[in-house]
This record gives sequence, C-alpha cells and structure tokens, in this order.
Amino acid sequence: MLPDDICDEAERLTRLARDAEQRGDAETPGDDDRLTVSDPDRYRQRRDELLAEHGYVARLRSDDTETQLILHPDDWLDEDGIVVFERVDTDEAVERRLSGTGDGDDWADVEAHNRAVAERVAREHGEPHGYNAARLADFAGNHYVKPIERLTPAERAEFLTDYYPRNGFPDATQRSAVETSVELTVETAANRTGEPTDEE
Repeated sequence: MLPDDICDEAERLTRLARDAEQRGDAETPGDDDRLTVSDPDRYRQRRDELLAEHGYVARLRSDDTETQLILHPDDWLDEDGIVVFERVDTDEAVERRLSGTGDGDDWADVEAHNRAVAERVAREHGEPHGYNAARLADFAGNHYVKPIERLTPAERAEFLTDYYPRNGFPDATQRSAVETSVELTVETAANRTGEPTDEE
C-alpha cells in the first residue's frame, strides 16, 4: 500500500498543477527543485517520479460535480497503458477528492494562509509548537481544504488521533506537546483573521 505521506505529497502536487492551469499565478511553493505554479507540467512530473519510486501511477476521474485523484499500482496497466481488470485489486488503490470538503479552487489561498499561521506559531512560540503547527497546516489544507481556524472539533480530534501519529513523524517532545500546539495554532489562526473558531 502506498504510504500516507506519499499520497499527501502526490495530492499536493496535483492540486498545485491544477491551480496553475486555472489561475495562471506565479507563486513559488519552496520545493527543492524550485517548481513554480506557472509550470503545471513540472508539478506533474515531480508527482509521477515520486509515485514511480513506489510502483504507482496517477490519473484523474471527473464527473459533473467533482474530480478525484486516483493512485494505483502501475502493474494494473498493459504496455499500452490500458487497465487490465484481472490485475485490479481495489484495496491497493488510493482515492483523494480534489474538491475537498471546502472549495477546491481556493486551495492555494488556504495553503498560503495556513503556512503563514504555522510560521507565526514558530516565531511566537518556538519549537516544538512550530513543527506541530506545520503538520496541522498539512492536514487542514490537504485533507479538508480549510483554514486551520475552521477545522471542527471532530476534525481536530482526527488530526490528533489518526493523522499526526501516522504522518507527523514526531519525536517524543513534539508528541507530548501536540495538544497544546493545536490549541495555540487554532488560536493564532483565529486571531490572524478575526474569525471565531468552528466549535460546532
């Protein structure tokens, strides 16, 4: 099965490529290979290279209401790139809804906002809270396409009990501080926007 952190990165790069095509902005995400939002093909190339290291490929499935990213083993395909149904094991596939729970078209704005919040937490509260705030930003943007302050209590609990232990790779100090880090990060995000947190 494809590791969760690889799925997250494949989704992130796919969103950046789609955003580049739809918006034509020129923002720099800070990747080591200096990808830019104005070059969607390079985002896709980086995604495909990453997936190939694990024997996976990506495709998009769209209908009238949403688009999903499908990640599946490349051995499902024949030499012409056609799916051989006898090789398909759906348990090996990963599906990510690119429209998210929020508005997928707003992903770049949400990503920039959440990164700014995480950086502010790092400046004002130091480590390990800065590290944990960055992981919460990953979760809020990639899984829910939401500003951090709009995460519901249930979504914050999902981060603490499921996402963070599996994908955060924390050390003991970071792990012991994560609940406080989440509180600080949500408070910082709400103060930045002047909006109340989502407590429903």
